[in-house]
Amino acid sequence: MKFIVKLFDLPSQTQIKTEVLSGITVAMALIPEAVAFSLIAGLPPLTGLYAAIVMGLVTSLIGGRPGMISGATGAIAILIAPLAASHGIEYVYATVILAGLIQLTVGLLKGGKLIRLVPQPVVYGFVNGLAIIIFLSQMAQFKTASGAWMTGSPLFFFGGLVLLTMLVIWGLPKLTKAIPASLTAILLVFALVSLFGLDTKTIGDLASIRGSIPPFHLPNLTFSLETLQIILPYAGMVAAVGLIESLLTMNIIDEITQTRGRGNKEAIAQGTANIFSGFLSGMGGCAMIGQSLINISNGARARLSGITASVMLLIFVVFASEYLEQVPMAALTGLMIMVSIGTFEWASLGTLTKMPKSDVFVMVLVTVVTLVFHNLALAVLLGVIIAALVFAWDNAKRIRARKYVDEQGIKHYEIYGPLFFGSIAAFNEKFIPEEDPDTIVLDFAESRVTDMSAIEALSRLTERYHRLGKTVHLKHLSQDCRQLLNNASGIIDVNVMEDPTYKVMTNRL
Repeated sequence: MKFIVKLFDLPSQTQIKTEVLSGITVAMALIPEAVAFSLIAGLPPLTGLYAAIVMGLVTSLIGGRPGMISGATGAIAILIAPLAASHGIEYVYATVILAGLIQLTVGLLKGGKLIRLVPQPVVYGFVNGLAIIIFLSQMAQFKTASGAWMTGSPLFFFGGLVLLTMLVIWGLPKLTKAIPASLTAILLVFALVSLFGLDTKTIGDLASIRGSIPPFHLPNLTFSLETLQIILPYAGMVAAVGLIESLLTMNIIDEITQTRGRGNKEAIAQGTANIFSGFLSGMGGCAMIGQSLINISNGARARLSGITASVMLLIFVVFASEYLEQVPMAALTGLMIMVSIGTFEWASLGTLTKMPKSDVFVMVLVTVVTLVFHNLALAVLLGVIIAALVFAWDNAKRIRARKYVDEQGIKHYEIYGPLFFGSIAAFNEKFIPEEDPDTIVLDFAESRVTDMSAIEALSRLTERYHRLGKTVHLKHLSQDCRQLLNNASGIIDVNVMEDPTYKVMTNRL
């Protein structure tokens, strides 16, 4: 036991039970989702189950966020569905492998840190949209095999079991946390259905989950430039969506656990897992926010829970599929509804009247796009772009210039705010070269020259003064700003004389 505690970095031997029981619960919750996502993609059910096994095991072993669960996801299923329909499953395997290579490259190049550019309103919108999607996806379980809504006794029994599951998950932690509420709820509903012989939907009604150890399989297609042109766009989208969803899920788990995951390591793990998944007959995937929250809410914090979930899922598929197919869908539906309730950022609703209108707009937009298109990458990308434009607009209005003439007749412009493409127009309005004395000083102690547009603006401004026989000095530029100007001197004529009394800003008293 001490070896296990040390191997999986567990705080105590008591945590082992929590990790194992939580892993078993997650394994059962993975089954209907993996099967459903396989069907959405137009693939055999086992491709989703194999992806859940392989993705979960690899990312749990080497990922950057212990406790986070990965597997087949709806976002990936939607992306690869057109490819599966047009070219078949072999192209899907090749696409997953290539997507894994792209993700692995991003991780090795330290691209995981780019997730820091995602602002909080985008995260809120992403999480809320995903929570609503999880909830709405469970509504399909209230339909019959013909697609009609349940009525009468079937609805009564199914709905009652769903409510019972939710009640146990909500109430049991208030009494004891010795056993996971989710697993208890599933076992209780399973026992009631078996004891009273209730006729209700089971996992087996979705599809058979009987399989074997994930078989090694080389994609059976012709490797050529034409093949690459077909799979590369899909691979790029799968890689992008997978990384965005995984890294955002990692951020959410970080906030809940008050710890910090490693984005680059997780990107490497996701890429490695997708490569293995493609070679082991899986459809690929990424982090699963629903199952991750189940795991975290059960008290799991280490790698052992994810490893247990993957191993138990493999055991279920190979040895116990006959019994798992009898698990009532009502229990898993109730579990996922509770996950959606717990996923939704209810606190974000209370900030609607307190946040800037632009942030509220971004949050709502990301939520709506997530719901309408089920494309998390598109939603996050739009949110980041709009947030960036709003930031640029706000900063463009903050450029200021305090003016005064010293005893030597030199006019000083103390610039405040960043000088970049958005603030150039306001910056130029501060100067009237014809009315200024022969020498002026631009003081950048409270400003920064940030981009090529700013350099071009300085070049044109100094040229205007130069044509009038006047001199411009730049003062208190930071080292990186001066380097930027020096680098641009070969392509832009920056007619500037550095202030001979220049001192680094940090030396000013």
